[in-house]
Amino acid sequence: MDKMRASPNGGAGESTQQMKRILVIDDEEWLRDMVQMALRQKGYDVVQAGSGGAGIEVARKELPDLILCDVNMDKMDGYHTLSSLRNESTTAAIPFILMTGLADNAGMRHGMELGADDYLPKPFSIEALYAAVEARLKKTQTVRQEAEKKLADLRDNLSLMLPHELRTPLNGILAYGEILTAEASTLQPNEIAEMGQVIYDSGKRLERLIENFLIYAQLELLGADAQKISALRKRQTKSPAALITERARNQAQLAKRPDDLKLDLFDQPVPISEDYLAKIIEELAQNGFKFSQAGTSVNVVLSDAPHSVVLAVTDQGRGFSTDHITKVGAYMQFDRKMHEQQGLGLGLSIAKRITELHGGTLTIQSERGTSTTVAVKLPKATGS
Repeated sequence: MDKMRASPNGGAGESTQQMKRILVIDDEEWLRDMVQMALRQKGYDVVQAGSGGAGIEVARKELPDLILCDVNMDKMDGYHTLSSLRNESTTAAIPFILMTGLADNAGMRHGMELGADDYLPKPFSIEALYAAVEARLKKTQTVRQEAEKKLADLRDNLSLMLPHELRTPLNGILAYGEILTAEASTLQPNEIAEMGQVIYDSGKRLERLIENFLIYAQLELLGADAQKISALRKRQTKSPAALITERARNQAQLAKRPDDLKLDLFDQPVPISEDYLAKIIEELAQNGFKFSQAGTSVNVVLSDAPHSVVLAVTDQGRGFSTDHITKVGAYMQFDRKMHEQQGLGLGLSIAKRITELHGGTLTIQSERGTSTTVAVKLPKATGS
């Protein structure tokens, strides 16, 4: 490692680095010691392991902020070490840099597929070591801050919306249930039927709320698993027109606006399962009817593009402002004081997340007080 040399700028690092723990896994003791010495000069806390198996045990125990691991080691190489750590929930998210003297494209691609965050080709200078470590820790910190902000926003929206959304259907169920229990003998059949309908509608609203909550949580877990995402993108709906027609008409019937639905569907395979496609069209069509007036059209179009398939739903309703469009997220609702809404605002977020997991994009074009078009663009299915 003739290029590894002491840095003239070595010394105590910043206070933010002093708390970072780095695990170095390599079967060459002299290299581990050199890396440890260099990183300690920058204020990092460094622990060592002389083999892949030992590294896994140290990682489980210490839960370091970053792992530097050699690729070529006896018994268990760096790839197997990485794979083992990525398969355990407690170590799966630890940033992982592979060190190798054979940084060819095939090896790098294999490492990235297993979940490596970066490569550090041997031989490397101390400056290159510092740069790789600092860049990875900085990126991890940025991702963590963004996640914390999203969590804070989610918590705020939940605290505002969830109590209302749970209470509204529950109030209807409990109130009419109490009346039926206490005064059943004095009620007319039509009154009982009316109360029963309110209880049923409230129960369905609550059921959908719980279902969407669970679906969103499942999608977030799915988004953290590269293998599951890869398997997801291999599924297809070969003839989507019939499915889209059925689900869109169901939403039109529920809104009591069957004549307002307009369909223009180019039937071709789309790279998404029937269940997920059905969920997208249900949410987009429901929003189209919810946010527009009876007698105005809700248009559902499936069209062909050069490299993609586009599903678009357009309504003639009140529309979104530009600020609202940029804030589409889980549990977000807009203008609640001005417009009564049902649901947690999860529908659009679920459709967006499903689309992204399939390699597509969801966009919103809206003119305030005029119309809104939500378009889902998916890459074409292989062979179409």
